[in-house]
Amino acid sequence: MPAGCISYKDSGYFSSLILDYLDKNPEVGALYSLFPSLENFKLQIAKKENSYSVENRKVLTQTIVKQYDTINISKATQKHIEQLKLHNTFTVTTGHQLNLFTGPLYFLYKIVSTVNLCKILKEKYSNYHFVPVYWMATEDHDFEEINHFNFRGKKVVWNKKTSGAVGRISTEGLEEVFSIFSAQLGDTKNAKYLKKLFENSYLKHDNLADATRYLANELFGEQGLIIIDADDTHLKKCFIPYLREEILHQTSFKSVSDTIEKFDKKYGVQVNPREINLFYLDENIRERIVENEGVFRVKNTTIFFSKEEILKEINQHPEKFSPNVLTRPLYQETVLPNLCYIGGGGEIAYWLQLKNYFDQVNVPFPILLLRNSAVLAPEKIQKKVEKIGLTIHDLFLKTTDLQNLYIRKTSPITIDFTPQRELLKQQFSNLYEIAEKTHKSFKNAVAAQEKKQLNGLDFLEKRLLKAQKRKHADELNRLVQLKESLFPQGGLQERTDNFSQWYLNYGKNLFAEINKNLNPLQLEFTILPLD
Repeated sequence: MPAGCISYKDSGYFSSLILDYLDKNPEVGALYSLFPSLENFKLQIAKKENSYSVENRKVLTQTIVKQYDTINISKATQKHIEQLKLHNTFTVTTGHQLNLFTGPLYFLYKIVSTVNLCKILKEKYSNYHFVPVYWMATEDHDFEEINHFNFRGKKVVWNKKTSGAVGRISTEGLEEVFSIFSAQLGDTKNAKYLKKLFENSYLKHDNLADATRYLANELFGEQGLIIIDADDTHLKKCFIPYLREEILHQTSFKSVSDTIEKFDKKYGVQVNPREINLFYLDENIRERIVENEGVFRVKNTTIFFSKEEILKEINQHPEKFSPNVLTRPLYQETVLPNLCYIGGGGEIAYWLQLKNYFDQVNVPFPILLLRNSAVLAPEKIQKKVEKIGLTIHDLFLKTTDLQNLYIRKTSPITIDFTPQRELLKQQFSNLYEIAEKTHKSFKNAVAAQEKKQLNGLDFLEKRLLKAQKRKHADELNRLVQLKESLFPQGGLQERTDNFSQWYLNYGKNLFAEINKNLNPLQLEFTILPLD
C-alpha cells in the first residue's frame, strides 16, 4: 500500500512559526535566505561556491579520513569522502544528539531525509556532487537527555554519573544495559541482529562518540552517509576567527537579540542568547564562559583569563572552546561546504533566529528544511481503523475530537441540530418583521430570546452527544487504544518509539520502506503503511 500524507497544519503538532515558514508567510521572510525548493539550490550552490575556502575543504577531508580510520567504510561512503576533495562537491547536513541506540525514531527520519535530498539534487544538478552528513553532537553535556530509549513503552536507561562533553563519556556500564535490553528482545533472527548491533556499538568501543559513529555507519553506511565528530582540534582551528569575534564583540548576542526583539511577540523566544555563547571544554568539564570587567571566567571552576590570555588560549588551544546552541550552526557552516540543514521543528525554529548573525559575520545562511515526519501504520491497525469507518488521518485528532467524530459518524441518531436552528431562525425572522413596526425595545427582546433559544439548542446537542458517548463507552475506549497504538500518550510515535521495536517485526524492510517513501521536498507529514 503506498504512503499517504497529511499537511503539517492538519497534523496539529507543529508551531505557528514552522507553519508560517512552510507557507512562506511574508512575516517570516526576514528570518531565512532561500526557501527549500529544488530551484533555489542552484542559487545556494553559487553562494557557497564563492565563500568556502580550499584550505577548509582540505582540513575537512583529512579530518574525516582520520576519524574513519578504525571502522569499515562502505564503497558509497568512500566515494563521498573522495568527492569531498573536489571543489564541486557540497554537503547536506543533519545533526543529532548521541542518544542511546539512536533514541526516538526521528533519528532515522533525519538521516533518511538527508540522504534522499542528496539523491534528488544529484538528479537535478548532475555537474555537482552532494554528500549526506550526520554531525554528531559530541560536545553536548546534557547526559540525562540521551541516556535512555523507549522500547515497547518502557525506558531502557543507562544510569551513570558523568560530566563534560557526552562524546567523551566512557561506555563503561553499558554491559548491564545490554543484558536488560537483550532479555526483552527474544531470540528471533531480527532480535539477534539488534543484539549484535548494540553489542558491537557500545561494548566494543571506549567512548560514546566512537560507539555512535559505529552505530550510524552500520545503519546508513551503505547509503554513503558521512559521520563527523566536530570535537576536533583541526576543525576548531578553522573556527578561530569566529571564536575571537565572539569574545571581542559578542556578535551573536547582539544580532540574535535584535531578531528576537522583532519577532518575540508573535513567535516567542526559541533560544535566549548569552552575552558570550561559548563553553570552555576540558576533561570532565564543559562550562559557560562569562565576562565581568574584562575578566573571562569559566563558571563553576577556578579558571579565568584576561582578554589577552583568552585570545592566546583560542589561538593555541581552539579545541578547548565549544560552541553552544547558537554558535554551533556557524561552526558547522564554516567547516562544511554545506547547502542545507535538515532538522526538526524545534531546530528549524532556533535556526530562524540566526540569519542576522550569519549576515553580520559574512557567512552564507543555509537553506533550512524541515525533516520528514512519519507515522508507521501496521496493516492490522489500518484494517481496524477502516472497519470502524475512520481513516489514519482521523487519528491525528485530539482524543475528544476523535471520539466526537466517531459518535457523529456511527450514531443512528443524527447529532446535528442544524435543521432545528434554521427553523428557529426562520420563525424569529417573522418576529423581527413585527418588531420593525413597533418600539426598538421589542426588537431587543426578540434578539435576546433568539439567542437564548439557539444557546439552548447548542446545549441540547452537546447533551445528546454526551449521552451517546456514554452509551458507546466500550467502543470509544477501544478507539482510544487504537489511537494510542500509533500516537503513544497522545504524542507523535516518532518522538517516543525506538526503531528496535519496529525492526523486531519488520527487519530490513523497515529501512527499505522508510528510504523509499520519505521525500524531503514534499513538505507534508507521511503516513507510512507497513505490511
